[in-house]
Amino acid sequence: MSRIKELFDNKGNNVLNIYCTAGYPKLDSTVQIMQALQQNGADIIELGMPYSDPLADGPVIQQSGSIALANGMTIAKLFEQLKDFRTNSPYGDGGGIAIPVILMGYMNPVLQYGFEKFCAAAAAVGIDGLILPDLTEYEFEKEYGALIKKYDLDFIFLVTPETSEERIRKLDSLSSGFLYAVSSSSTTGSEKKSTNTEEYLLRLRNLQLKNPVLVGFGISNKESFDTVCQHADGAIIGSAYIKALENNPDVNAATKSFLSSILG
Repeated sequence: MSRIKELFDNKGNNVLNIYCTAGYPKLDSTVQIMQALQQNGADIIELGMPYSDPLADGPVIQQSGSIALANGMTIAKLFEQLKDFRTNSPYGDGGGIAIPVILMGYMNPVLQYGFEKFCAAAAAVGIDGLILPDLTEYEFEKEYGALIKKYDLDFIFLVTPETSEERIRKLDSLSSGFLYAVSSSSTTGSEKKSTNTEEYLLRLRNLQLKNPVLVGFGISNKESFDTVCQHADGAIIGSAYIKALENNPDVNAATKSFLSSILG
């Protein structure tokens, strides 16, 4: 059983997925941040691979990506950093990351690295799944989905309030792990909220989808987390956590304070 499926089977709801940018705030911050997230209550870590043209990302995550790229972060460097993350912690206590870890990024750098090489490396270090927003349904079915499945990686598609029922069911059938429900047609970190978010999430729930649903975009505090969790299986928080790291150079303290504010 995959770690993601096991998580949802055991916890069921209020699943908290935290996004962080690999190589931010410092090149070597990645595994330390992941350890801090696990220790302070995150259920899933969504690790962003910085890219120069991130279409779905808002200004906060774009800025963190620009800093990470300037720090020297690459896909090859990331896999080097992650090679022992399941077995060793940066604190020398022998503990590794046990919770699910997903890589989120864009096709261009992955294709430059080599798609099958990327999947093989991700599986080898212990990554659980992928989110690639610009990998189309057609390309997934025609070419890349088979490679993802070959390496036992989950793949998560995104749906929006404008996605038709037919397409939601199709993307749900192709996804594994969970379905990423974008709360509004905007970029990450946007304060823009759809006035019909509750209606949208109820519509998803009534479809009785195969996968659990996590809600992302605009979830930034305990109130918004608790609200979407009433209608979905959990939520994804990214920009608000990046801001917390930006405002406090102490990664452990910033992470503990931020997650305490969400989980209460």
